[in-house]
Amino acid sequence: MQEIEVKYRAGDVAALEKALAARGVLLSLPVLQDDQAFAPASWSYGDSKVGIAFARLRTQDGVHLFTVKQPVDNEMACLEHETTVADREEMARALQLMGWRPTVRIVKRRRTGRLGEIGICVDEVEHAGCFVELERVVRPQESGEAVQAELDEWARSLGEEVGLERTSDTYDSLVRAALSHA
Repeated sequence: MQEIEVKYRAGDVAALEKALAARGVLLSLPVLQDDQAFAPASWSYGDSKVGIAFARLRTQDGVHLFTVKQPVDNEMACLEHETTVADREEMARALQLMGWRPTVRIVKRRRTGRLGEIGICVDEVEHAGCFVELERVVRPQESGEAVQAELDEWARSLGEEVGLERTSDTYDSLVRAALSHA
C-alpha cells in the first residue's frame, strides 16, 4: 500500500481543533512518539528522497515499531512497510550493520482522529512546532499527487483562521533545519 499525506504548520491550534470538531473529528489524547530516523549511508540531506528507502524506529507506549518508507511521487507519497520489533537498540545496530546511518531524532506529542478515509494527526514536534498531517492509504497504482490535491482542498476548507502553511518537508528535515539554526 501507499501512504499519501500532506502536512501543514498550524498557525492557530485552537482554531484548528475547533474546525476539526465542527467536521466531527474527535482527537485522541496525546501520545508521546520517540522516533529515530535512518538513511542509507550513500544519501545526504539535499539529495532527492524519491526512490530511496528510509527507515524509522519509533517507540510509543513501550512498543517499538520498525518502518521503512520509500517516496514514490514525492517525499509525502510513500510505499510503506511496518512491523513491531522486540528490541529497539538491537534493531538500530542491525540497521547500521546493513549500511544505514541514524540521522535525526524526532520527538512529538501526537493526537489522532479520523474522518472517513482521512487520517488526521495533530503533532507538537520538539524543536519544530505544531503541525497537522492528513493521510490516506491507497493502492500503489493511484496517483499520489492527485490524492494530495484532494487532501489539500479539504485542509484549505477548514478556513483561513486556522492559519495552515503547507510544507513538503518531512519531520526529520524540519527538525534538522530547526536544530541547525538553534
